[in-house]
Amino acid sequence: MRPSLLLTILVLMMCAPASGQQNPPASIAVFPIELEDRSAGAGIIAPDEHDKRYLSESEQMAKDMLTGSGRYTVVGVTVPTEAKAKGLRYCGGCEAAIARQNGASLALLGVVTRVNRTEHAVFIRILDAKSGKTVAEGFTDLRMGANYAWPRSVKWVMTNKILR
Repeated sequence: MRPSLLLTILVLMMCAPASGQQNPPASIAVFPIELEDRSAGAGIIAPDEHDKRYLSESEQMAKDMLTGSGRYTVVGVTVPTEAKAKGLRYCGGCEAAIARQNGASLALLGVVTRVNRTEHAVFIRILDAKSGKTVAEGFTDLRMGANYAWPRSVKWVMTNKILR
């Protein structure tokens, strides 16, 4: 064998494993997207089946986009009853500890704030489950539609703020 050919083969053999290695996807707990109703109807009109459906679709949108990025593996999470009743958005970052207890390295919390029946804002935050520090966050007040637009707003935040 020629020395140059042998050298090329050796270099390729040494480089192949390194180029084929990628960081494994980070495990992330995606919590149910919460509704914060600041509209004039808050307290008078309870969240209905449409609200629940679009919150669920918003959560699924975030999960699908995280998984589709190849950078994350979504981990199932059990939210303690007391945290669920108060809302994770009020627990001061307790979602990091809950994610860690469920075997995730990251925690995603999302909140849809209803301004009125046709305007809303979306906030998404990802915390490191070990340190509790913010890894990524994004917000939009696109305010483009009623509850049917919540998943679209989550998609916008994920695309333009979280996964970029």
